[in-house]
Amino acid sequence: MTDGAPPLTVDGEGPVAIITLNRPGQHNAADSTLHRRLAEVWSEVGADRSIRAVVLTGAGESFSAGGDFALMKATSGDPDVADVVFAEARATVLGMIELPQPIVAAVNGPAVGLGASLAALSDVTVAAETAFLADPHLAVGLVPGDGAAMLWPLLIGLSRAKHLVFLGERITAAEALEIGLVNRVVPAGKAVEVALEVAQQLARVPHRALQDTKRLMNQHAVRALRDGLDQAISAERHSVVSPEHAERVDKMIARAGAKG
Repeated sequence: MTDGAPPLTVDGEGPVAIITLNRPGQHNAADSTLHRRLAEVWSEVGADRSIRAVVLTGAGESFSAGGDFALMKATSGDPDVADVVFAEARATVLGMIELPQPIVAAVNGPAVGLGASLAALSDVTVAAETAFLADPHLAVGLVPGDGAAMLWPLLIGLSRAKHLVFLGERITAAEALEIGLVNRVVPAGKAVEVALEVAQQLARVPHRALQDTKRLMNQHAVRALRDGLDQAISAERHSVVSPEHAERVDKMIARAGAKG
C-alpha cells in the first residue's frame, strides 16, 4: 500500500464486488485500520442490492499474513484496544458467514492466521498452486478463537483439524484441495481471474434462490458460531495477555528487525 492508499478497497465488475486487502508491502497483514474495515465492509456489501457475488483477495503476492505486530502489541497491552479488536473480530466472522451474497476467495498467496480464517469463511475458495494456508495462533501463545478452532472442524473434520491447528503446519494448496479447505487450485497468477469467473457465474444464478440456499446450507455453521463464538473470543482474549504470548511476539519482532 502506498502512502494514503486505503488498506481495503471495494471495486465493481458488473454485479460482482471485488474486495481487496491492500497492504501488499506488509503481506496484507491487518493493522488497526484494515481490521476495522474488515468488520465494516460486509454490512455495506450486504445492503447493496446491485451486488450479486463477492470476490475477496489480497494485493500483491499474498492473501494475508494475519495480524501485524503493532496491532498484536497494542491488543495485549491496552484493554480498550482489546475491546475494539475482539468486537471487530466477532463482526467479521458473523458478517461473512451471514452475508446474503456468496463470497469467492481468491487465495493468491499465503493465507496465514486471519488470512486462513477469511478463506474458510468464504463460500468458494480458489487458490493459486503456490499458495499455502496455516493457522499459527498456538505458536505465538494465542487461542485461535475467531479462526481455525471454530471453522476447520466444520470443514474437514475434528481429528484432522486438531492436528493442523495444534501444530500450525503449512498446508499447501494441493493438500488443502485434497482435504476440503479449498475448492479449486489454479496456476500462479490466475486465482483472481478464475475467482472472478466463478463469481460471475454465481451472479447469473437467480439471486433470491441462491441467497436462500446459502442461508439454508450455512445454518449449522451459523448456529455453531453463534453458540460458541463469544466463548472462543473470550478464550483468545485471555491468551492475549499471557506471558508466553508476549514472549513469542517479542521474539518475532526481534527476528523481523534483524532481517530488516
